[in-house]
Amino acid sequence: MDREQEDLQFLSFFGIFKESFRIIFSWTKIFSQITLTLILPLSFIYLAHMEISQLLFFKILHDKDALDHTQVGSKWTAFWLFKFAYFTFFLILTLLSTSAVVYTIACIYTAKNISFKKVMSVVPKVWKRLMVTFLWSFAIIFLYHVVAVIVLVFWLIFLAQNTVGALMGVALLAFYLCGFVYIGIVWHLASVVSVLEDVYGIKALKKSKNLIKGKMGISIGMFVVLSLFLGGIEVLFENVVVLGLSPNVGITILVGIVCFLLVVMVILLGLVVETIIYFVCKSYHHENIDKSSLADHLEVYLGEYVPLKAKDVQLEQFQV
Repeated sequence: MDREQEDLQFLSFFGIFKESFRIIFSWTKIFSQITLTLILPLSFIYLAHMEISQLLFFKILHDKDALDHTQVGSKWTAFWLFKFAYFTFFLILTLLSTSAVVYTIACIYTAKNISFKKVMSVVPKVWKRLMVTFLWSFAIIFLYHVVAVIVLVFWLIFLAQNTVGALMGVALLAFYLCGFVYIGIVWHLASVVSVLEDVYGIKALKKSKNLIKGKMGISIGMFVVLSLFLGGIEVLFENVVVLGLSPNVGITILVGIVCFLLVVMVILLGLVVETIIYFVCKSYHHENIDKSSLADHLEVYLGEYVPLKAKDVQLEQFQV
């Protein structure tokens, strides 16, 4: 990064996107290698999952209509086993991709020599820290949805029958969506914290929650825009490729390829953006990151990943 750390806090919504694209295009080789190794297979299984899930589901419905209950039971088993396998591989590739991109940008930030071999040697060690953070995030999301279901049931039983209840339902839905977005933002930033600092798990989530204060608007904007873009690609792929709404095979294949490439780009951009937001938040809170200390702690020492200590991340607060 060419910018001084004090200036990062002033990056706007579009400024963060511009900085992200600048980094990607300035370091095309390393990001291309990370993309081909990790993000490409991640994107493939993300889209292939929709196609295979749809095929399995249609077969289950067909057997159900044919009253073949034995086949229905076995296919439901296959369906959920496939879902479990997909989730496992998707999670592993997501965490590995996050580790690789965050570590790479940290090395760029500290002007360290970076190579794909070095990145891949560090990634498996950082991945373990990210897994702990993910498990805590998953537990929080699970509890959040349990509470949401309880509130929904209560609303359906006691409030849904009148106009006031309907308005309350809209308000509750808005509150639920805001909470879900907030948890997602905190989790994504906590992933960066887990790589660059000596905290992970619940401590990384707490650190992320504090960091995001003051930059909530930009963080929400980034999260929503990237999520909508990814969701739009998914809808297009599902309608044209999975459901086969296009009568032209050539168009179906073309749309599938375009969707695949777009997913690759959105995932890479999203990982870079969340790392830039981390530095923006650190700058906003005047938490100086000493580049030499960060560089030292990004080294692989005797085969062990050495995380950045909190005292190195939160040195003296600089004055603006």
